[in-house]
Amino acid sequence: MGLRAKTALVIAATAAIVATLIGLLVHQRTAEEQRTNAARAADARLVDAATDYASGTDSGALVNPPDLPAALRRTITDRPVRATFLQPANRSAPPVLWAATRSGRDILAIRRSYAPQARALASLDRVLVGSGATVTALGCALGVLAAAGAGRRITASARTAQRIADGDLTDRVRPTGKDEIARLGAAVNTMADALSARLEAERQVTADIAHELRTPVAGLVTAVGLLPPGRPAELVSGGVETLRTLVENVLEVARLDVPGVEQAQCEEILPSTLAHRAAALADENIEIRIHRESVVTTDPRRVERILANLLTNAHRHGAPPVTLDVDGTTLHVRDHGPGFPTDLLTHGPQRFRTTPHNHTPGIGLGLTIVTGQARVLNARVTYENPAVGGALATLRLGAGVG
Repeated sequence: MGLRAKTALVIAATAAIVATLIGLLVHQRTAEEQRTNAARAADARLVDAATDYASGTDSGALVNPPDLPAALRRTITDRPVRATFLQPANRSAPPVLWAATRSGRDILAIRRSYAPQARALASLDRVLVGSGATVTALGCALGVLAAAGAGRRITASARTAQRIADGDLTDRVRPTGKDEIARLGAAVNTMADALSARLEAERQVTADIAHELRTPVAGLVTAVGLLPPGRPAELVSGGVETLRTLVENVLEVARLDVPGVEQAQCEEILPSTLAHRAAALADENIEIRIHRESVVTTDPRRVERILANLLTNAHRHGAPPVTLDVDGTTLHVRDHGPGFPTDLLTHGPQRFRTTPHNHTPGIGLGLTIVTGQARVLNARVTYENPAVGGALATLRLGAGVG
C-alpha cells in the first residue's frame, strides 16, 4: 500500500472515529434530555392527578392499572414515592413512559406514549449517520489530495535520486516550501553536490596520474625494443605492455566521464561486420553466429571496442565455448563459466573494483569502458546469468547518435 493510500485511510479513519464519538455523545445527551423533560411533564401531571384524586375529583389518572410495569410497581410499593419508568417498545406496542405513586391503598399512574420522542431521536440518528458519512468522505477526499501533493513531491525527489544514482550527476531536486519533504530534497541536492565534487576530484586525479605515466611508459616501451632477444626481454615486454594498456584504459575512462568530450561518428553498417572485427581485436577463439541481419547507424569503432572488451572478459573470467550471436541490432556475448559476480549484476560495472571469482581477477576497467562507450552511443548493455549456466552480456544498438 502506497503513501497516498495510507494517508487517505488514516485521515478517513480519524474523521470516522471523531464523527462516531460526536454522534454517540449527541445521541446520548439528546436521549437524556428527552427522557428528563418527558419525565418532568408526566410527574407534574401525576401530582395534579393525585391532588384531584384525594379531593374526590375525577383526575383522569389510571387507578391500579393491571399493565403497570413490575419494576415501577415494586418501587412505589416499597416506599411512598413518585417514580417514572420508560417501558421500551416491543413488536406489538410503541414505547411508553409511566409515572406512578400511591394514594392510600390505591396506585395512581399516568401513561404517556413515548413514540414522538423515539421518532425524533431516530430522525436525529439518521442525520448524525449521514453527517458522519459525509465528514468521513470529505476527510478521505482531503486525505487523498494531501497525500497526492506530498506523494508527488516525494516521488519527484526519489526519481531525481535514482537518476543521480544512475550517473546523471547534473540532475537536482527542486524543493518547494519549508517542510520535511523540502528538507529531504535539499539533502538530496547536497549529497549530489558532494558526490559530484568527489567523483570529479577522483576523475581528475586519475587522469592526471595517467597523463604523468604516459610519457615514462612510452619511454619504457621504446627501451624494451632495444633489449636483446631472450626470456628476460619477453618478461619485461609483457609487463610494460600490461602497464601501457592500463594507462590507456584509465585515460579512456577519464575521457568518457566528462560529458560532451566523446562524440560518436556514425555510419550505416551491418552488425555482423562489427562482430567479425571485434573478434579479430579480441584475438580469441570465438564462434560467431548470425541469426538475423539489420543495418544499424552507429559508431563502428566504439561498438568494436565494446564487443572486444566483452569477448576478452568472457575468455578471461568465463569458460569456453565463447559465442557472439547477432540478432538484428542486438548482439549477445556468452560464455559457459561460473557467471557474473553478484555485485556486478546488482550495481553494474565499477572501476578498479575486483571480485575474486574462481581464483580469477575481477572486472577491472574493461566493463567500465563498455558502460561509457555504450552511453556515448545511446546503446544499452545488460548482464545476466542464464538459468542453464554461464554468463550473458547483451548489447542493444539504437538508431544511432547524430
